[in-house]
Amino acid sequence: MENQELAERLGRSPEWIFQRSGIRYRHVVEPGTTSGDLAVAAGREALARSAVGDVGAVVVATTSPDRPCPGTAPSVASRLGMTGVTALDVQAVCAGFVYALGVAQGLIAAGTVDSALVIGTDTLSLSVALDDPTSMLFGDGAGAVVLRSGHREEPGALGPCVLGSDGGGRDLITVRGGGSEERSGAGDAPADPYLRLEGREVFWRAVEHMASVSREALDAARWKPQEVDRIIAHQANARILAMLAQRLGITADRALSNIDRVGNTSAASIPLLLDHAGRAGSLEPGHRILLTAFGGGLTWGAMTLVWPHLPCSSSLVPEKRHVRHVGEHPDRQVPG
Repeated sequence: MENQELAERLGRSPEWIFQRSGIRYRHVVEPGTTSGDLAVAAGREALARSAVGDVGAVVVATTSPDRPCPGTAPSVASRLGMTGVTALDVQAVCAGFVYALGVAQGLIAAGTVDSALVIGTDTLSLSVALDDPTSMLFGDGAGAVVLRSGHREEPGALGPCVLGSDGGGRDLITVRGGGSEERSGAGDAPADPYLRLEGREVFWRAVEHMASVSREALDAARWKPQEVDRIIAHQANARILAMLAQRLGITADRALSNIDRVGNTSAASIPLLLDHAGRAGSLEPGHRILLTAFGGGLTWGAMTLVWPHLPCSSSLVPEKRHVRHVGEHPDRQVPG
């Protein structure tokens, strides 16, 4: 869905949308397609490309589950032919994939399972009001990775996971309707079935918290900012990404972005970018990578890893895999 398709509805120009978001188009699901459908597609491809056999857990990060009850993960696991495995949803909005990695990392480290399929999937185009300017930000997608137990010095091993939250900011990114607050009458505002966000306040909090948690993760990994080869950050807004790199003292050419082609895909954002960057040749074995994200809750998280030698990673993505460095012209592709 190109900006032109949104412009008239929002009373804005396509260029106005791009200047404020860094997005030129985003992808939206066909009628009848759910977050679970996208998760199954991405999960199936990730399993097919993985050297791991049967996985012991399925962790699905999503803010747009197929149903309020039950969770989406058990259904996804069943559709992938896995019955009896650990299966759970993680709801941390746009920070969901980093949270889900942390959950899977903990399950493996504790010896509960030896391997896990971690999926980020969202269809937030179904959760925004069509006349709300917020609708210009969100696209749909899913991405998946397979984790296994191993040695902490192996390439691909996840570094320390640092997570945080501030529930005092829950109204900054929220869907008020559909929960027990609405049913009990406890809410202090009318129920609203659509996603709402306070853009200006979210912008500054996203920069602040992603910068802070990224420094904590780098310190825990004993990395200096200048040793980071690539930042893979949640793709919320192009201006946020540029400011984050500046705050961390990491040059813009090391911060990768695909937001101009996919928009904000919430929990799918980081695995989509990992997939696109891997296919474009922007991630090379040995690269030191910082993952960082911020979302509703408020929630935030960061983690490090050294990129291993992998076959092409897995996601449900547009046909053109496009990755750019933050600060580049959006139509300039990174050489493969």
